[in-house]
Amino acid sequence: MTADAEQYVIDVHDLNKRFGDKHVVNNVSLQVGHGEIFGFLGPNGSGKTTSIRLMCGLLTPDSGTGTCLGYDIVRESEQIKRNVGYMTQRFSYWEDLTIRENLDFVARVYQMRNRREAVDRSLESLGLQTRANQLTGSLSGGWKQRLALAACMLHEPKLLLLDEPTAGVDPTARRDFWEELHRLAARGISVLVSTHYMDEAERCHKLAYIAYGKMLANGTSSEIIESQGLATWSIHGEHLSTLSEQLRATPGVDQTVVFGSSLHVSGHDHAALEAAVRQATADTALRIEPVCTGLEDVFIYLMSHSKDNFGAPS
Repeated sequence: MTADAEQYVIDVHDLNKRFGDKHVVNNVSLQVGHGEIFGFLGPNGSGKTTSIRLMCGLLTPDSGTGTCLGYDIVRESEQIKRNVGYMTQRFSYWEDLTIRENLDFVARVYQMRNRREAVDRSLESLGLQTRANQLTGSLSGGWKQRLALAACMLHEPKLLLLDEPTAGVDPTARRDFWEELHRLAARGISVLVSTHYMDEAERCHKLAYIAYGKMLANGTSSEIIESQGLATWSIHGEHLSTLSEQLRATPGVDQTVVFGSSLHVSGHDHAALEAAVRQATADTALRIEPVCTGLEDVFIYLMSHSKDNFGAPS
């Protein structure tokens, strides 16, 4: 095992994958540390899920190299699979079985010794003991999500792959799920997760923004925000949609986004941006203030400036 393999759970370089004439993953390189929660964001069809699968030996890249858990992602993919827990976006367990029966079935698939002890341990760690004999079909989305995570953790993997795991789950269940992920990370388990929720992105240790196969940003939240060099002003008051359209065509303004009762106006030319905002709001009752550019401002900007695989605007 190389020094990099010991330092990183995932260390991949220049991964490429095509499906027909569509370049789904385009020269993606990434490193993920032990106990790190790494989030993937991007539009639908951007290559997030395919990238995650390539990095962990679940798909074979057309080109590129790398290791996952110290194993070569091409030559040693079977060893990787035995040490990875994979949770798909679509709930894929049997609704006419109880929670315990589902977990026992998964343990049989893994040919685990001491299945009962492993299932009991998984039930306890995810708080499922009191519902162990409940039919899975009667569970809410949050409890189904917890069952899926318990099944992923049965064989005590060192790496979790989670594909939009909280889609369709209520906010309380999402919060509880993320608290569990951070407990797992504190035990040294690494997590790769794709998500559309900005509050979840901000809970990741590091992030990557992938748009139509290409990685546009990679790092901590603050690093990604800083890398784009956007200044932002917030405008408060009425008729913000009309003002947004007006400002969008003004020199110095690169982006306008309405957030509830405020309008965020962003741009790279900080002086021109301030002049545009002050001029547009002069002699009005509108209140303006400079604010820190947020992660959501940056991702909206990245999405609006990316093009899909066939060359159409995103």
